[in-house]
Amino acid sequence: MGESMLESLGLDMDALAVYRAMFEYPQAEVKQLTERLGWPEERVRTAMDALAQLSLLRPSSDVRGAARAVNPEVAFAAMIEAREAEIFERQRELQASRTAVARMVQDYGELRSSQRSGGTEQLIGLDEVRAKIESLTRSAQHELVSLVPSGSISAEGIKASRPVNKELLGRGVRMRTVYLASMQNNTATSAHIRWLADLGCEVRTRPALPIRMMIVDRELALVPLDPDEVNSGAMLLRGSGATAALYALFEYIWGIATPWGERPEKSDDGLTGQEREVLRLMGEGHTDEVVARKLGVSVRTCRRITAELSTRLGAVSRFQAGLRAAQEGWLTSRS
Repeated sequence: MGESMLESLGLDMDALAVYRAMFEYPQAEVKQLTERLGWPEERVRTAMDALAQLSLLRPSSDVRGAARAVNPEVAFAAMIEAREAEIFERQRELQASRTAVARMVQDYGELRSSQRSGGTEQLIGLDEVRAKIESLTRSAQHELVSLVPSGSISAEGIKASRPVNKELLGRGVRMRTVYLASMQNNTATSAHIRWLADLGCEVRTRPALPIRMMIVDRELALVPLDPDEVNSGAMLLRGSGATAALYALFEYIWGIATPWGERPEKSDDGLTGQEREVLRLMGEGHTDEVVARKLGVSVRTCRRITAELSTRLGAVSRFQAGLRAAQEGWLTSRS
């Protein structure tokens, strides 16, 4: 026990053995110490160097170049005082760190409070949104519904979501998700959605979706701050009013969506849901790039659909196509 405590002062077993030998044989030099300890000379000298660094040796007054052991009562008292000073300084640093952490936590709490108002919480940046999505998903007890208006899911997103989704469905939480119909054209995303469906997730599709959102247990809803720039952040809504309205929107879209894997039927006018959305978005003045993004397709595909529709309508311009589509009632029929 005592020797281990001395080690805490920096005195290892070799240094301690040499220190004791030097007290037992005060006049012993290096050669005599090697003989008495049965050690190589290099080992003894290494131990003596360690003792010197700890101020446990002093130059001999009688023999030039020799060293003598310092009285332990004096030497160890100084070592303990130095260690106490070191511990005190360390405690002071820890207290300063604790104060800094407490201040940071307080500032963070004040920031979060300032971001929460009337049952809302603002989330800034993609990292913060992703962390909140994972937290909300894990907290679901009964149901999780979502609209996903993107044409594909990244490999990173698929990998990160699988353990959480598997755990959720394994607990019997009902999951319903509406994806863009164009997701069925992406091999990796399509395989992931089939995997979800096999675990019990209910999946449907629509040609276009109005907004990205997720609702947990009909109590919490997550929507983007800017629907056109989802990476900018999101808003978490609490309370029955806003959440109920968003849930009603989801139920409406769910009711008109097509079950995953089924081919949507064309309406009486021969239009697919995707074609009708292209016409609607064109009529609102959106560019091909915006239309393509909202449908989750390439700009090339969007332009091909536009050209085919213009041909069917006998139109020579986007404006004329929109006008004739309205005259034909193609913009008001429901797909």
